[in-house]
Amino acid sequence: MSAEAETNDVEPGAAPESMLIISESSENLQNMSSSLDEIKKMQPDNQDENINNVDPDDYDDISCNTIATGDDYIKDNDWLGKSKHIFVLSSAGKPIYSRYGNEDKFASYFGVMQALVSFVQADNDSLKSIHVGNTKFVFLFKEPLILVSISKTGESVSQLTAQLNYVFNEIVSMLTLSRLSQIYQQRRNYDLRRLLAGVERLIDSLLDFSDSEPSFTLGAVKCLPLAASIRDTISSAIVQSCSKIKDLVFAILLANNNLITLVRMKKYYIHPADLHLIFNLVRASESLKSAESWTPLCLPRFDSGGFLYGHVSYLSEDCQACLLLLTVDREAFFTLSEAKQKIVEKLRRANCLEGINESLNVREETCAETGFPELRHYLYKCKSTAQFYQPGVGAPYMSDYGRLLTLYRRAHQRLHSTSRPLKLLYEKSSDEVLLAWDTKGFELYVVLEPSTDKSATIALIGKLLTWIKKQEDRLFHLNAPTF
Repeated sequence: MSAEAETNDVEPGAAPESMLIISESSENLQNMSSSLDEIKKMQPDNQDENINNVDPDDYDDISCNTIATGDDYIKDNDWLGKSKHIFVLSSAGKPIYSRYGNEDKFASYFGVMQALVSFVQADNDSLKSIHVGNTKFVFLFKEPLILVSISKTGESVSQLTAQLNYVFNEIVSMLTLSRLSQIYQQRRNYDLRRLLAGVERLIDSLLDFSDSEPSFTLGAVKCLPLAASIRDTISSAIVQSCSKIKDLVFAILLANNNLITLVRMKKYYIHPADLHLIFNLVRASESLKSAESWTPLCLPRFDSGGFLYGHVSYLSEDCQACLLLLTVDREAFFTLSEAKQKIVEKLRRANCLEGINESLNVREETCAETGFPELRHYLYKCKSTAQFYQPGVGAPYMSDYGRLLTLYRRAHQRLHSTSRPLKLLYEKSSDEVLLAWDTKGFELYVVLEPSTDKSATIALIGKLLTWIKKQEDRLFHLNAPTF
């Protein structure tokens, strides 16, 4: 496709250095760096306390009292009408979470799920999925938990597995993987819900979030559109206010599920999947708006074995952007609170708060409003920076955004199929034209008017890439500032 030449050999959104870890797969739970141990070695000896030790005997077992057999739900039309169910249980079959309904009522069904997984494991194999008609039963065994998705959404096994990985990571983010493993090593029948008070709300939010946001499918984050000068000023204010705080690892400013800036300790990076968990924490926690908060948070892709400590607060009553300052020092609350106040003062003097508010209050332009009437919508992902952009949603998807996301998920699966991956997908129907293109530097998913022919589509793609390239300073975070 000749349109690639129109990007001047450098894909829109590319930068000399990325602030994010780039990974083609968001499914594998791996430490992207031996992070916390290295950082803690830089600290005084009194910071070396092991924060992950736990004695399960400190907690009482919660008996699993089955309220009913689950037949109440099986006969419930509303429950049956849900297109996707998510369940979490221990490897011993103990209920932990159900997306819909009381998990205790599914105790007998959880036993069946556990038995299926164990039966296949007995043959030194692993159960991935079962297909019955248009329903997929997808299993993910992540010791010591079993996660199950029962879906009629049409999503692929790999996409459903990725969502289950996110649920597992959400649980790990509250406990750490080492703590979770230690609990079940010492007490196999332990009821984890005692330690997960409040996490159910986060998992509910995460599932809604991942079902409604293309960022999870793309493995990328979207930036708040801002003039490069404003974004750079914000980053500089954070660096100047925090440069002497030696144990600060990340400073993240976000708003409305969009990244504004990210400043990091040199040598350390954050994975998009960890950022998604952070976005979800802010999204699901209205209480964060009313006061400064101090919370331990494990970032599984950064280091699944330990906590960072987060000072979390909104900038001000007149600017609803949320700032997270993540450190390895559990005693740094007041130091970071003072740094936050310095940051806000600098941003207010530089009129950056107004710049953030203006971007938040302006509706994202649709394709037609940016000079592309034949385009209905698109997703553009720059691979080297793990950032993406999408325009505002226009007709006919304003009232049917779910169908648009389904188109994108299906196209993404075709491009990334483990058996027959495609580089280019072109589909024409009476409803729309869909084009998906996977190159070395970017991924592009475009939906066009059904009357658009192939030659016109190719010409439009070239013009679109040129437009994104011209707008890249505003649409993407092109710098990678460090402390």
